Amino acid sequence: MIPVTQPFLPTKEEYQKYLEGIWKRNWLTNMGPLASQLEMELKDHLKVNHLLFVTNGTVAIQMAIKALGIKGEVITTPFSFIATTSSIVWEGCTPVFVDIDQSSLCIDAKKIEEAITENTTAILATHVYGNPCDVEAIDRIAKKYNLKVIYDAAHAFGVEINGKSIFEYGDISTCSLHATKLYHSIEGGLIITKDACLLKKLAHIRNFGISGFDSFSELGLNGKNSEFHAAMGLANLKYISQIHEKRKALTQLYDEKLKNLKAVKPVWHHNSKENYAYYAIVLESEELLLQLKTEMDKYEIFTRRYFYPSLASALPYLPKLELPITEDISQKVLCLPLYYDLTFEEIELIARIMLRIQNN
Repeated sequence: MIPVTQPFLPTKEEYQKYLEGIWKRNWLTNMGPLASQLEMELKDHLKVNHLLFVTNGTVAIQMAIKALGIKGEVITTPFSFIATTSSIVWEGCTPVFVDIDQSSLCIDAKKIEEAITENTTAILATHVYGNPCDVEAIDRIAKKYNLKVIYDAAHAFGVEINGKSIFEYGDISTCSLHATKLYHSIEGGLIITKDACLLKKLAHIRNFGISGFDSFSELGLNGKNSEFHAAMGLANLKYISQIHEKRKALTQLYDEKLKNLKAVKPVWHHNSKENYAYYAIVLESEELLLQLKTEMDKYEIFTRRYFYPSLASALPYLPKLELPITEDISQKVLCLPLYYDLTFEEIELIARIMLRIQNN
């Protein structure tokens, strides 16, 4: 069997060393020393000034909306994981979908202004598969209309634009450290901001709004993470360069072997390099996609229609809206297996099967 993804794991011995410290201290959660250490090491690695380690990427988005005091309408993308939209609704706001760019698959910044109304207070955009949005254009629009900007950077760990972390853009960026991500802490998330005062507010929100031993500063939730998750994050961080290089090599082999496939890849941001979080292709037609997926399932080679269906037309708690580019792309996009332990031989097998099916 070849799964679509598989978590990277350090050696048991490396993880066990961290567990011995946890048992010795008997400090399991509530921002223990390992969680604090992980925050410091991630700040250094990502070259950001302010960062919080939280429960997961979804909670990070909810915290961001709450901390920025966002109400009313939030312009967002229909081509993302459901958490992007559900977080907006969960926080009592109204998502306003804007169609995506045909090439990058990120929100089309040229279409944002026409969606702005007197009730618009923010933009929540996703760096799809880690591919940066048009952050410069979004920044100009936000300043013009006095809007807050949150980036769902769940897939964008390690991505930079001109040597600057993608997490530094917008008022707040969030990231997922779920086990399916290229870097993970089993379950976990990050929330990043350039604003020190905002960081302090987020830190209070993460801990029920508690600001002192017997005082509260605002409405909060339990957004903390455990020492066991932090231990996995610390152990895995040592391998991030190795993980990146392996995934890069696997991606390059896919590119070579699938050059005759009737499909295209998303066009990456011109001032950024890939982090190889996913291998996504947009096939010539949904018919070809279904044919490939059905046949590969028989070989136990598992792919994922990610993201499908369009959030603008599939959610029972929102009015249905058909956006032509998103509808078209979501029907034809397919993510192929990509993970550290995937072998070059397996990629060659996948490519041979896909091309044989296409050409029959």
